[in-house]
Amino acid sequence: MVRLDRILMSFILLLAFSGPVLVAQEDERLVGSWRGGLEVGGGASLTIVFNISQDADGAFTGTMDSPDQGAIGIPLTSVTIEGSSVTVSIQVIQGTYTGTLSDEGDQLSGTWSQGPASLALTLVKGDPSPPPERPQEPKPPYPYSIEEVTFTNTEAGIDLAGTLTIPDGLGPFPGVVLVSGSGPQDRDESLMGHKPFLVLADHLSRRGIAVLRFDDRGVGSSGGEFQTATSEDFTEDALAGVSYLEGQDRVAATQVGIVGHSEGGLIAPLAAIRSEKVAYIVMLAGPGVPGIDILVAQGQLIGLAAGAPEAVIEMNSRVQRALADIAKEEPDEQKAGPIMRSAMREEIALLPPAIMEAIPESQIGDAAINTTVNQFNSPWFRFFLHYDPRPILEQ
Repeated sequence: MVRLDRILMSFILLLAFSGPVLVAQEDERLVGSWRGGLEVGGGASLTIVFNISQDADGAFTGTMDSPDQGAIGIPLTSVTIEGSSVTVSIQVIQGTYTGTLSDEGDQLSGTWSQGPASLALTLVKGDPSPPPERPQEPKPPYPYSIEEVTFTNTEAGIDLAGTLTIPDGLGPFPGVVLVSGSGPQDRDESLMGHKPFLVLADHLSRRGIAVLRFDDRGVGSSGGEFQTATSEDFTEDALAGVSYLEGQDRVAATQVGIVGHSEGGLIAPLAAIRSEKVAYIVMLAGPGVPGIDILVAQGQLIGLAAGAPEAVIEMNSRVQRALADIAKEEPDEQKAGPIMRSAMREEIALLPPAIMEAIPESQIGDAAINTTVNQFNSPWFRFFLHYDPRPILEQ
């Protein structure tokens, strides 16, 4: 039996942070909900659903659902159709579906590829699934006001858009800025059909706290560019939010803090030492060690859980540390890239022949190597790999 966690893991552990790349299409046959069963062995089947839509410019967009796992709303990176050949890419889980559209336009027959696994998957067009119940999401009436706002990061010269919730009453109320985790996040930190920041903002504002949550730069209604930004840039965005919030009439200017989740838990301490305006911080699953240590530990734990061979787990750790060292020693991305590629090829070549034969070329070939190198060589990743939060936390 091919285990689910192995299907949902790429050969080299990568965290994909880039947003969707959507290609304009004239063909509307793909628009709709496509559902099928992925046979994973042992008589087990996983339901896979692609929800594909088309915007005003003709670009395909959409989401993937895996309802048997409770995973809803995974963003599609790209959807393309050439003749009857269809390709759907989901970068956040390193998955790709390639299929052929039937003459009637109501069925796709093809293959789902992810990590070392490639499995047959037939999808049938039908009615969209009803949205999952989310009883935790707030419902009116609300004991607070809701306002769509914009504020400016003057250092970067960009406007950021968000939602401000302020409790009913005269105030002044303490305030908090919510800072999301890694990857392009909207103000609700939406992920797989969940909206944790929407729920958190409601909870806090019902208890007398003004809350500002906002779209990351380059995401949603916020300006700026996400792809070239680092955690230091996001820190300045968070501080711009603090300045905006403390300027509100019903907010206590000396009682504005930051709640940061994941990468936001790295950003919150950085912001606190840079500005006395930050009255307090709360770290939700924030890092306490350098990023490379987190990455290696994650890779080892996922590899063990997936039943990966020990040689692959060890090689993966060596590759991660080698690429991190190269990024630290060579600041020039153009020079670092070829060195990283060479280091990866050397490590892959040392794998035992039996393991090499079991790994598809798509997972260890040039395309896979380039994807890994581009991740490690990006501005965000370079900062994350070697930033040590401990000295700042001690302050």
